[in-house]
Amino acid sequence: MSTKARILAVAAELVAQSPDGDVSTRAVCEAAGVGAPALYRHFGDKEGLLSAVVDHGWERYLASKRERRPGTDPVQDLRDGWDSHTEFALRNPNLYRLMNSPAMRTPPAAALESHRILTADLRRAAEQGKVRLAPELAAQMIMSANVGVCLMLVSRPATFTDETLSRRVRDAVHAVVFTPDVTTPGARPATPDTPGVPATAISLGAQLRQNPSPAFTPAEAALFTEWLDRLSNTG
Repeated sequence: MSTKARILAVAAELVAQSPDGDVSTRAVCEAAGVGAPALYRHFGDKEGLLSAVVDHGWERYLASKRERRPGTDPVQDLRDGWDSHTEFALRNPNLYRLMNSPAMRTPPAAALESHRILTADLRRAAEQGKVRLAPELAAQMIMSANVGVCLMLVSRPATFTDETLSRRVRDAVHAVVFTPDVTTPGARPATPDTPGVPATAISLGAQLRQNPSPAFTPAEAALFTEWLDRLSNTG
């Protein structure tokens, strides 16, 4: 293992074991058996070291998502994605708080990739007529709620003690995002001949993004999808 990798591994372990999730560069150097100049040469300073720990955490989080093959039911994939997100947070509370700290002003590339994976699943659901909102807006709602409930669970465990909380919040958000036949057992599915303007716009927008029409120029396609997104969010 290289010196840089050893320092990073030690820092990640100390973050996980720390009562408050913080570590000192001195403690990292002592545990890694290196001098301060080696740490600063590889990471610049403490902020650079913690940023590397965050990047490493995101890579761990995304490993299973990258390996996952999309199922036939994108809604179930989204439920499973929410649950795996929560499980990761509960297994790595200090790391999770660091990964979502407001001090990290520039989101790591892996964080943006995570958001793209979520949006892609929502677009698949939209293509099947199962989404009430534009996938991009739905992705923001789901990510905000999932991260929010996870931060409460790992930051205030004495207050947020209900083991069903994450699932309840998930189902409440999904009830807003997905059509009733998806979220409510026994609900009457929307009939194909009366889907409503927002649902039609969502489905059409998803299909056009998946299979752009040669009838439109790029500028016309961009304008048309913008209009469809506005209609999607009127429901």
